[in-house]
Amino acid sequence: MENAVYLLLALTSVVCVGVIFWRGWMLRWNSVVPPQLVEALAECRSREDANAIRTVCANHPSPLGRLIQLAASRLDWAKDDNLDSLETAARHEVVHLERGLVVLEVIVGIAPLLGLVGTIAGMMTVFGDLGQTGLNDAAKLAQGIALILRATLAGLLIAIPSLIFWSYFTKKVEVLSVEMETLCDEFLRRQYRK
Repeated sequence: MENAVYLLLALTSVVCVGVIFWRGWMLRWNSVVPPQLVEALAECRSREDANAIRTVCANHPSPLGRLIQLAASRLDWAKDDNLDSLETAARHEVVHLERGLVVLEVIVGIAPLLGLVGTIAGMMTVFGDLGQTGLNDAAKLAQGIALILRATLAGLLIAIPSLIFWSYFTKKVEVLSVEMETLCDEFLRRQYRK
């Protein structure tokens, strides 16, 4: 049983590291909010400039680029309709940015529990052996308890970094979402100015 727990803890740690690297790569600022697109948006003042924005969006595929391209393609719609459509698309983009974060959140919860299961299974084994042989060797008992506590330590050593990165990535998605919302809002304001 203990070996199975250690195997699950090892698998959990591998998944955790994989998700951290994957999300770290996907949530790079320049890949979500490309600086070239931000510069082009700052220069976009009229509907004629909106066509140039579409080209920049196509050349720099990103969540922000997809949102701006959608808004630019619907400039003939009423502002409220375009805004509603953009908000729906933005929610989809945020969901894509949050992909994988639930895995880290689950690891934060299960890693300490797996460690606890390993500890309990180990204690059952140690105290079961102790019941059969008696308390003849205190050093052997102490060694068994130390071995037992390693499972709890392993669970915590997996859960703590998972919690740190889950919190970091969640906050980063929030900041990126606010930045994209601000840039899209400014773009629409300029395009629908009377």
